[in-house]
Amino acid sequence: MLQSCLDAEGKAGLMMNVRRVDLPTILDQLPALQQPTVSSLSDPDWVAVNTILDGPTVRLIIPVLKAAGARGIVEYPINKIID
Repeated sequence: MLQSCLDAEGKAGLMMNVRRVDLPTILDQLPALQQPTVSSLSDPDWVAVNTILDGPTVRLIIPVLKAAGARGIVEYPINKIID
């Protein structure tokens, strides 16, 4: 368990809503620990995107994501990453 805490150090999570038509552009801009999770929303024109990034990257990528059409962006801390 200690390793999972060490793996999470310096990481942050991002959640956002994205129009389906903007999704390819967002995914091209979005680095991720592996691949972002993309989930359908009740509005079929929108999806939710959830990913984990290096902390310093978050500050740089949020304006890029907003410009590409992401809305409702939420940043949250990561306590553990368990593989």
